[in-house]
Amino acid sequence: MRICAVDLGITGRRAIICASTRGLGRACAEALLAEGVTVVINGRDAQRLAATAAELEETWPGQVLRAVGDVTTCGGRDALLATLPDPDILVTNNAGPEPAAFQSLDEDTWLKAIQANMIAPLMLIRAVVPTMQVRRFGRIVNITSAMVTTPRPGMALSSGARAGLTAALKGVLLEVAQHNVTINNLAPERFDTDRQQRAAAEAVARSGVTWAEARARQIASIPAKRLGKPHEFGQTCAFLCSVHAGYITGMNVRLDGGSYPALL
Repeated sequence: MRICAVDLGITGRRAIICASTRGLGRACAEALLAEGVTVVINGRDAQRLAATAAELEETWPGQVLRAVGDVTTCGGRDALLATLPDPDILVTNNAGPEPAAFQSLDEDTWLKAIQANMIAPLMLIRAVVPTMQVRRFGRIVNITSAMVTTPRPGMALSSGARAGLTAALKGVLLEVAQHNVTINNLAPERFDTDRQQRAAAEAVARSGVTWAEARARQIASIPAKRLGKPHEFGQTCAFLCSVHAGYITGMNVRLDGGSYPALL
């Protein structure tokens, strides 16, 4: 689906999008490219990254740069910052931990999840905030999870690490907001990405249900009665990166089809 560009006032800006060869990261890259933003896309697989860059360059007006690397490592983050040391926009993202029973989680598993989904984005943000403050423009968007506000059994790794990131940044944003640097979090639930398709395939193999039944189970609890579309997520990200969103900071924006059960 082609995204029609709306003037968000960020043409010519420069962005780093972590883990952006597919899924929600790629959707954010597409939405920003449609606005004429120069985008650094990132992934661990050089071939996949090159193929994604070629596809994006054929479709969108913004310039596409590439940084191969795992953002959970110092080397991966260094590769991103070497490609673009002073971005106007940073979208942090990484694959979430797989669901697991709490009693099965040992210390090493916890440390790995915290490194991937809390420490890694904090270190990137720490690196880019100073130049954003000097330029008096910065947009930081963290792709977290609905599990931050609605933790569920089996999701302790995701809830714990990402809630830690959210809490740490709540204090940071109070320091940087006066410099027109915003920090917001996008908290998705059940978007139609590879992860949901993989989960449906696992349900088919495990339970013997049909593909259609597995997909129906995924949307049963969603009032919208459908999975989210990645381009909807990307467009929300692009708005939070725009000149029109300078007064929005410290927010956890849930994209969940109405699933959140509480009033506030």
